[in-house]
Amino acid sequence: MNEYDVVVIGGGAAGLAAAIAAKKAGARVLLIEREQRLGGILKQCIHDGFGLIHFGEKLSGPEYVERFIAAFNLLGIDALTHTFVINISAGGAQTSSHVGVQKKITYVNSGGVASILTKALVLATGCRERTARQVFIHGTRPSGIFTAGTAQHFINLLGELPAKRCVILGSGDIGLIMARRLTLEGAQVLGVYEAKSEPSGLTRNIVQCLEDFSIPLYLSHTVTRVFGDERLRAVEVCRVDEKMKPIKGTEKIIDCDALILSVGLIPENEIAESLGVALDARTKGPACDSHFMTSVPGVFSCGNALHVNDLVDYVTESGNASGNAAALWARSFCADTVPAASPLPEYVPLKADASLLYMVPQFLERKNCANPLRLYFRTSVPRKKTRLVFKSGGRELFSKQYANVKPPEMVRLEIDVSRLHLDMCDIIEVSLENVVDVVACEASVRRTQHDDVHGATDEADASSGAQSVRECGANGAVPKAHTEAV
Repeated sequence: MNEYDVVVIGGGAAGLAAAIAAKKAGARVLLIEREQRLGGILKQCIHDGFGLIHFGEKLSGPEYVERFIAAFNLLGIDALTHTFVINISAGGAQTSSHVGVQKKITYVNSGGVASILTKALVLATGCRERTARQVFIHGTRPSGIFTAGTAQHFINLLGELPAKRCVILGSGDIGLIMARRLTLEGAQVLGVYEAKSEPSGLTRNIVQCLEDFSIPLYLSHTVTRVFGDERLRAVEVCRVDEKMKPIKGTEKIIDCDALILSVGLIPENEIAESLGVALDARTKGPACDSHFMTSVPGVFSCGNALHVNDLVDYVTESGNASGNAAALWARSFCADTVPAASPLPEYVPLKADASLLYMVPQFLERKNCANPLRLYFRTSVPRKKTRLVFKSGGRELFSKQYANVKPPEMVRLEIDVSRLHLDMCDIIEVSLENVVDVVACEASVRRTQHDDVHGATDEADASSGAQSVRECGANGAVPKAHTEAV
């Protein structure tokens, strides 16, 4: 049976980056991919905009991933394509712990069923799209209902146009991109309908894909029913209230031959669940530490399998980090030493409150925490003039101010981990707090002083003003000196 230091499952942007990083760190690496070709979803993303951060230039999806495939091949990394993992167990024995022992991976491909052993495992399995049944659309089951990724596959890889008159449900980035792509190919996009009161995609995609092509966007609207037998012939749309419940009397029938769904992405984590990896209810991906190791030691996660990213550059970044960490784990691996599963007492949990949709990582190591520490988070609602605050035991550890944050736009933060004083914390609470404009607050104080002309001395006025500023700060103002720069 072949043995490897690191096995990477998934050959997209994250998996390629992880395999390359592990190989460069001196590990013997194998990559397993279920499709015939490496590259993941980027093979069909022919629009540009990839690589602005990682390469400093604008590339199409295939151009971006081909650079990693070339590096992968140049390093001579082993790969099994068109291969499916069917079981992972503790090496040499069928146990449920999966801890402190090699992982035995059983797979199947055209050559039959085989097994390998590995010291470290990187899960780079990406994400999948939600379907019509997962968003509870009523009606029949005609053809003509596609996820945005499926429609993209038909057009960009197969050269087939799946619609002539279509409605798009959801304003996620891939749905916006497909609105433009379908229009360019001659289809009529009747509108993009979004149940939320704010778009779900990046602002640049709203502008470039909808506004530039005069495609209407209907917020607080959803599709409630589909009509058709063999083929879709119409959909019913209606307004929704603040709880996203359909409002009776606002229904409208739209004739169309296709419904394109862009209603969210879910990390692919069936393999992680089979290993007993703890999942974060918010991200739907594994909870991890600063090195992207999950609750099962030796099992790492990266890319969209960990949490859904906006930019492929950040997918690559997490792949690089997890690959390096997996190689380091393999070097220090000892099958006779059985570490306990994390989170451990030597881990400090990061607890994000309801002001954030999520924060990754979820645990920080007291010792050997990644430094600089990279954090990824999303706000739960759009916010202007807000600050991200880290506290422990009521004591503020760190804060950073943001002018504007939105749920569709993930924020990446890099900080010096020493500022969190992990050796003194049991838990770190993270929140976004609204910021009162200090300049406006001081102006209000000056107006109060000006109006107060009852004979107070200048010294008393100054004292009163200072006290008022302090009170204003206590009510939400953040003096500039208190806003920590990264």
